[in-house]
Amino acid sequence: MARIRVPQNSFQFGEISPSLTSRTDTAVYKNAAEKVRNFFIRGEGGVSKRPGTKRWHNFASAPAYSSDLRQTVRIEPFIFSDDEQYVIAFSNTRIEVFQINPSNGNISSIQAITSQTWLVNTTSAPYLEEYTFAQQGDIMFIAHQTVAPRKLIRTGLTTFTVETYAFEESVNSEHVFQPYYSFQDLGVTLSSSATSGTGVTLTSSANYFTSDHVGVYLKIGEAEVKITGFTNATTVTATIYGTLRQQLDNDALKVSEGSATVQVTHALHGLAVGASIVIDRAGTIGGLAISKLNGTRSITAVIDENTYEFTAGSSSTSNASADGGGAPRVATGAATTEWQEQSYSAVRGFPAAVTFHQNRLWFGGTLAQPDGIWGSKSGQYYNFDVGDGEDNDALDLTANVGEIFTIRHLVSNRDLQVFTTGAELFVQAPTDKPVTASNAQIRRQTPYGSSFVKPTVFDGATLFIQKTGSALREFLFADSEASYTSVAVSGLAPHLIVDPVQQTSIKGALNRSESYAFLLNSDGTLAVFYSIRGEQKQGWSLWDTTGKWHSICSIHERLFVVCSRNDGSGTTKLFLEEFQVAMPMDFCDEFSASSSVFGSLTSHFSNGAVVKAISGNDYLGEFTISGAQIDASLAKSGVSTGFIGYAFVPLITTLPVDAGIIGGPLTGEPRRISRVVLDLHSTLAVSVNDKDLVFRNVTDDMSADRVAVTGKEEFRVLGYSRDPRVNVSQSYPFSLDLNGMVVEVAFG
Repeated sequence: MARIRVPQNSFQFGEISPSLTSRTDTAVYKNAAEKVRNFFIRGEGGVSKRPGTKRWHNFASAPAYSSDLRQTVRIEPFIFSDDEQYVIAFSNTRIEVFQINPSNGNISSIQAITSQTWLVNTTSAPYLEEYTFAQQGDIMFIAHQTVAPRKLIRTGLTTFTVETYAFEESVNSEHVFQPYYSFQDLGVTLSSSATSGTGVTLTSSANYFTSDHVGVYLKIGEAEVKITGFTNATTVTATIYGTLRQQLDNDALKVSEGSATVQVTHALHGLAVGASIVIDRAGTIGGLAISKLNGTRSITAVIDENTYEFTAGSSSTSNASADGGGAPRVATGAATTEWQEQSYSAVRGFPAAVTFHQNRLWFGGTLAQPDGIWGSKSGQYYNFDVGDGEDNDALDLTANVGEIFTIRHLVSNRDLQVFTTGAELFVQAPTDKPVTASNAQIRRQTPYGSSFVKPTVFDGATLFIQKTGSALREFLFADSEASYTSVAVSGLAPHLIVDPVQQTSIKGALNRSESYAFLLNSDGTLAVFYSIRGEQKQGWSLWDTTGKWHSICSIHERLFVVCSRNDGSGTTKLFLEEFQVAMPMDFCDEFSASSSVFGSLTSHFSNGAVVKAISGNDYLGEFTISGAQIDASLAKSGVSTGFIGYAFVPLITTLPVDAGIIGGPLTGEPRRISRVVLDLHSTLAVSVNDKDLVFRNVTDDMSADRVAVTGKEEFRVLGYSRDPRVNVSQSYPFSLDLNGMVVEVAFG
């Protein structure tokens, strides 16, 4: 019988789609596997078993876990400095704050902020996964289209409070520096019973108002008006701050020789013949004294939308027509089309997206303005006054790209990137210059759309989940095309992307130098992506556990998860856990033992939990906790410490082992795998096709600890198949690093 040795030197592409089992001609086939589960893919091409998780906290006070919700608890990072870091857990009407102890790294709950009725997450309104966050210094800004933006404020080392975001006001309280927009239909006018004061009646020419408008600000000309009472759809009462007036341009008046008619240039005035106006600050023109211009006047003619006329107190005495009049102001309560309503309110919705970019706070995507983008004044995060469009003034932009898409995320990267329900955009500014009102341009790039999962900056690109929830794409600027592209990096492993709920990334952590992105799938698994762009390496693996991953976040080199699992009580609960290299199992911790008996375990598990235990490099066995303890004395006497937890199974299943021979490939031919040689590194236990090997150095002292093996180990297996595969796994919760393998195939 002929034999051939087939090397698998690398797993750099990780797990790939089962539909690629016939692509034996590609480099991907030779450097990938059918399954890569609970492994890190290393940049060198090998794989290392992932670390386990340490249990930190039981969310017993949070809302009970519900299988009907994609997330019951969501965790987000809060980083003030290198030694002041927190994990924030959001749930229905509740925020819980966990502090990372700067001396020992332990996690502890320091505060629960309850009765947050704006924070909705129920089976009828599951909003938790839709919230967006931006944090800088002591403040985390929280946004969602259905609620006013909130601020989670760190008021002390261990104290936080929640406030509603409020825009800055002028010193005289006449102006609120917030965005405004003309929501009314074309031609709808608004008139006022007075130009100043309280209890003023506002009347629109069409149905416009609702009872929800009470408390909402309007901007009529330059004045801001707060609605204080609702009468009907056309009439409300209001308080006017200042006076209803507009500043005209310089030299906005024009007179003719011998005429008392004054022509006024007033852009988009919206006034009608007979309307009463009050002019002030006008200067002398055409021989007319100031007193003949300023004061109460009536409009005698409307020339066009930008021009009207009134009669002065006397005729011009100049010898020719003249333009001038200084910089007059016009006050009137007459019907006008020049009025706006505040952009953010219970009537119009609130921003869906928030971020910081170039020292501005940015909001985007309300219910009424789904493609609106607003940037604060530079360095003034509560001031959105657009002013005269100076470089430091606020920005009010509309992503008018031919179609209206709802903005879901704003990301600060190379540019301000805008992710919507139907396209990917960015706010362009001249090279090496900040974004300002005079240079900002919104450009459409790719047509895929984004889900509610917050994009993450990763390996020079921005990773985002396509709106369909079926692909992970990287938004990356391509110099060759001078534009952004959105390549599907999950193209080789689309089966691992299951409508993700959340994502995060780490760089150089958990004893790895590579960068990894983690996608929390809706089925409770973690799809793990690694990329080394400079070496054109990338690949996928999948992590699972006893239970389901429920939420995930990273803080620098630390990776935290919320997991839903049964602690032995028979009820699914939610726990805060952390991936740690020292933890050989999940939901794990190190416990002390007396004469090999581990006690007081119900502080961690419930009676009835089935766990595994190891001490040093010795596997003590599987136990059922009873009476808050387990007795490991039959496995090993004199045990003083050990790790107890839920073991997880690392697994690599190769693609069907194939090779080309004279006459063609072995594809479809009956053959068997006769030998498998594993190249191992620092490994204590491994199995091949269900054959276990637990390493122990051969000495006379059987009580000596096992020593991890680095080198080649051979396994012999039996059985014929048309698609023979090698399964590399482990039955004991020890270390496992695989550099590669050589498979000997017998055929013919």
